[in-house]
Amino acid sequence: MKNNTIHNGRGVQSNPKNRFESIESTYDYIDELTPSPKTELIIDHSKTILSYNQSPDIPFNVSLNPYRGCEHGCSYCYARPFHEFLGMSLGLDFETKIMVKEKAPELLKKELSAKKWKPQLISFSGITDPYQPIEKKLKITRDCLNVLADFKNPVAIITKNDMVIRDIDILKSMAEINTISVMISITTLNNDLCNKMEPRTSRPQNRLKAIKELTENGIPTGVMIAPIIPGLNNHEIPKIIEEAKLHGAHFSGYTLLRLPFAVEQLFENWLQTHFPAKFNKVMSLFSECRDGNIKEKRVHHRMIGIGKYAKQISDLFYLSIKKYNLTTTGPKLNTAQFKNPNDKQILLF
Repeated sequence: MKNNTIHNGRGVQSNPKNRFESIESTYDYIDELTPSPKTELIIDHSKTILSYNQSPDIPFNVSLNPYRGCEHGCSYCYARPFHEFLGMSLGLDFETKIMVKEKAPELLKKELSAKKWKPQLISFSGITDPYQPIEKKLKITRDCLNVLADFKNPVAIITKNDMVIRDIDILKSMAEINTISVMISITTLNNDLCNKMEPRTSRPQNRLKAIKELTENGIPTGVMIAPIIPGLNNHEIPKIIEEAKLHGAHFSGYTLLRLPFAVEQLFENWLQTHFPAKFNKVMSLFSECRDGNIKEKRVHHRMIGIGKYAKQISDLFYLSIKKYNLTTTGPKLNTAQFKNPNDKQILLF
């Protein structure tokens, strides 16, 4: 029997088979009264906290992720397959079974204190959102920011959650020495689309208010339009940039939808569930932007696409930022002031 259940507050409705596992648990039918699965926190015992990247498509070398998995539940999230390395599914498991790095602040202090550490930009986060809902209680992101502020090491934050304004006291002090920038990710200004596509993120207007509050406190802030889904939200590019500018944004960027591994299946199921009339159009245009290969992996193409329709999206973005006087890059952050606060110098008299 077909499962018609919609788990309210969750981005996807199933747990596809883990590509690394031979055993799969499935349900023939879920009663319509079955409640949505609750969030489960699992302690992550990682021994290190900084991850290193060598992809030419990504503008940073080092990232910090306080959590694995993300409650935001974005149906399209390219990070979902990382949960398969943990023996879980990239579906509901990804947004309900959250790995928590309790010792992240201590590990960060240790790695920044190491002699081999070279002061450089740290991206916060590279995989999952540092301000997902559980952060309100756990405050691991805030504690890590305090460490980075103490060391005066630059950091760039990207988030879909207006919770970032909670930490304005720390961010403002970092902005005074040019060691912070923030990007607020806005995929749509349509609340209905946001509710279905990114169920546990902040609403679009709250994200715009966050941009305003951050910039009013002297914190360099931009807007990231990600992902752009052809035939679904690409027409919103000019309006998102206009609204971001009106709220004080200084810079902007975008990425095209990516559907690695079984994320393709999850997204197609989501699209068929919520926008069946648009399914063929969206998938056709998306395929066109990928030169017929939905799982396009080539560097320099996977983030922005290829072909005529991808160029139309690119042209629309660049014309919009030119019109509203935004740049495509944030400030060059300062590494010169880095200092280990634990270093003790012997004073000679």
